[in-house]
Amino acid sequence: MENNEKSTLDEKKSIKKFHKPEKNVLKVMGTKFSPLIPNYISFSRIIFSLILILLEPLSSVFYAIYFLCGFSDIMDGFIARKTGTTSRLGEKLDSIADMTLTVILLAIFYPVLNPTIEILIWIILISIIRLASMTIALIKYKTFAILHTYGNKITGMTLFIFPVLLPYIDARVLMYIVCVVASMSAIEELIIQMTSSQLQLNKQSIFFK
Repeated sequence: MENNEKSTLDEKKSIKKFHKPEKNVLKVMGTKFSPLIPNYISFSRIIFSLILILLEPLSSVFYAIYFLCGFSDIMDGFIARKTGTTSRLGEKLDSIADMTLTVILLAIFYPVLNPTIEILIWIILISIIRLASMTIALIKYKTFAILHTYGNKITGMTLFIFPVLLPYIDARVLMYIVCVVASMSAIEELIIQMTSSQLQLNKQSIFFK
């Protein structure tokens, strides 16, 4: 009898061990996802952004890689939220990928656009405000931080459609629109970082709690 009970207990342990879920794998709608997938997607945006440097601006291949950058920006956050794998590392990696793409686009289009001194000074001022926000976050929270505000998201979308609209709308008009939107979002982030008592990476706006 004791042998039978022991045998049954061993079988249950064996079955439990066999059905033990894999570590670092999540199931969503029957599909397995690694919690690192959103981070891989964000990192791929950095790689795609670097590839843009090697391509002819506004060419078909350029646009193909550029849209992959935009697609990755949508998917990393979407998958992270749907799988419950959002993390501080993922948020930082997403911000770094966005910043990398922005800097590379500025470097690529500067010779093409030949902006006026007024626009250059405006861009420098926006950069100074952004650096001030990051410096404040570094001093207060001991970490690199760019907030995911609605203003920053709108700025990102405006910057993204800039190369798409460039063949159809005067470049100077587009630059003014981008600078206005970027200025408002940069100032808003600076105010949030100066007045907040704790780091709120997903703070939506100064107009929302």
